[in-house]
Amino acid sequence: MKFRRLGKTELQISEIGFGGEWLERHPKADGIDLIRYASAQGINILDCWMPDPKSREIIGEGIKENRSQWYIQGHIGSTWKDGQYFRTRDLNDVRPAFEDLLKRLQTDYIDLGMIHYVDSEKEWEQIQHSAYLDYIMELKSRGVIRHIGMSSHNPKVAIKAAESGYVEMILFSINPAFDMLPASEDIDTMFAEEFDAGLSGIDADRAKLYRICEQNDVGITVMKGFAGGRLFDAKRSPFGASLTPVQCIHYALTRPAVSAILCGYDTKEQVDQAVAYENASEAEKDYASVLSDAPFHAYRGECTYCGHCKPCAAQLDIAMINQFYDLATMQPEVPATVQSHYESLAHTASECIGCRACEPRCPFGVSIAERMKKAAELFGC
Repeated sequence: MKFRRLGKTELQISEIGFGGEWLERHPKADGIDLIRYASAQGINILDCWMPDPKSREIIGEGIKENRSQWYIQGHIGSTWKDGQYFRTRDLNDVRPAFEDLLKRLQTDYIDLGMIHYVDSEKEWEQIQHSAYLDYIMELKSRGVIRHIGMSSHNPKVAIKAAESGYVEMILFSINPAFDMLPASEDIDTMFAEEFDAGLSGIDADRAKLYRICEQNDVGITVMKGFAGGRLFDAKRSPFGASLTPVQCIHYALTRPAVSAILCGYDTKEQVDQAVAYENASEAEKDYASVLSDAPFHAYRGECTYCGHCKPCAAQLDIAMINQFYDLATMQPEVPATVQSHYESLAHTASECIGCRACEPRCPFGVSIAERMKKAAELFGC
């Protein structure tokens, strides 16, 4: 298992994680066994947004033997009332629900205390001056939560969180289908039967989110990486073509600032399928060929950092140069940190010999030599 630093938290998390939302569907003993099996494969980050007692108790039993080896995303504001989930900022419900989370998880701290599910810009602004946020800050000051995160499906809200200065990581929905969609406060738009015909490539707000998170060192963990399994079925996929779990995982993990993808598991075999990513070949990871040749919504003209341009005759890391270029062009001036990271590359864009041998390999038709020329001018080397 490979591990990545989760933004400014400095936590080293497994790039394949555990999304726990399906645990309530199984007998407790099976769920506990599944969590322990995932841990044995090197998975060390788990998301618990679920407020139901059964899911929380399964997680508590599953992690108790090696609690210190797990990083838990525990959501604050996800509550259980009259046998149903509901989301609230009312401390009369939030506080006992969080205390219940600690009790059932058999722990006295949560690694990543998550501001639960904010998709409305208005709600985000309301939270900034609220007893709810005061409570989260109190938990952080007492060490009951070690870091503050947030979950969202709306890139405009997530951008606000990434720029807040106190949100250290974001749980965000990422897959190539969702990435085409414009920002919305309605999650149902993501699961529409058909997407607008004009959609193609990454939406500007989503691209901006990834770059701002990279710039501000705000880590991202990924939810809904498979679009609920829709991307596995060519008939249901908006692309009219199917992707594999490994291809979806690779897409998520090649987005800027992403540290891990949290997959939902029903069986040990599904854990094995996700973890198989670690030993997959480049051909097995190749999502770009599918997206560029898809019957619908084919991505064109935009670098997705897929790496098809390799190898470079001048040994440039073209995908990484493009990431730094995209990040830098967001600002009126090149940020010093981006300049420093760029200059630390073994080979910079000025070394491009203009042979264009990489361009026929790009599935999306990007003018790579022109991009290298612009990057060299921007960074001065």
